[in-house]
Amino acid sequence: MADTDATFDDFLPEALRFHSPAPLVDIGANLTHDSFAHDLEAVLRRARAANVTTLIVTGTDLAHAEQAVALAQRYPGLHATAGVHPHDASRWDSGLAAAMGDLHRRPEVVAVGECGLDFNRNFSTPEEQERAFEAQLGLAVESGKPLFIHERDAGRRMREMLKAWRDDIADAVVHCFTADRDTLYGYLDLDLHIGLTGWICDERRGHHLRELVKEIPLERLMVETDCPYLLPRDLPAKLKGRRNEPALLPWIVREIAHWRGYGEGELAQATSDTARAFFRLSSVEGPTPTGHAQQKES
Repeated sequence: MADTDATFDDFLPEALRFHSPAPLVDIGANLTHDSFAHDLEAVLRRARAANVTTLIVTGTDLAHAEQAVALAQRYPGLHATAGVHPHDASRWDSGLAAAMGDLHRRPEVVAVGECGLDFNRNFSTPEEQERAFEAQLGLAVESGKPLFIHERDAGRRMREMLKAWRDDIADAVVHCFTADRDTLYGYLDLDLHIGLTGWICDERRGHHLRELVKEIPLERLMVETDCPYLLPRDLPAKLKGRRNEPALLPWIVREIAHWRGYGEGELAQATSDTARAFFRLSSVEGPTPTGHAQQKES
């Protein structure tokens, strides 16, 4: 994978070269996205420079989950999830269920998902989504691994389905939470974790999160970029290409800490501790600290 020191030096303006006071875990990084194909190693170096030491690479269908596993095998500090996004729920069948079950037995896979319900776009019908999600709830019970959940405009049905399974699944996080107070409290009542993104940095649609963030117990809060999506709108400098990346996670943490009334370092440490416990990760890691791929031992 070709890249140069200039890629690292020039891509992020000086004002966007953040450094977290404590190592961070980005629980949602879509690093298999095509936009990362040409400079992934530089992206990982920038993450390391920002003290983002651990990345959970999201697998949203079979192909991307397999790619996420391959990245986790190649680069220290990377781990994978494996699931079928509700947009692709219409593709769920017995063969896909078996392939996902096989992936969940891999040590690189630390969560079942991204799976869930999205009644906003309905690229798959609600019935297809519920069928695929129900099946993946069963796979989470079978594997004993936590759930990585997507939900849009489906909070009530999501809570109904999760309530029926809650005693059997290990843990679950609603990633990229953007909903209202009632939905938040419904998830917290089910002892779910909450993932926050740069949505909170968007004054147009994320303003309500600035109040809600105070109501999320610290031991239930995790942070993520959801890169390459959701580039924070309030960054102190423009970024060419408008692609979000893990090196910008400290800015999101700074924003959350501000609205929560915490110190940035305290929030960074707490969210990382929570993420490591949630995904059963043992030690501080680092994605490609030298800028070169490091083959993990099998």
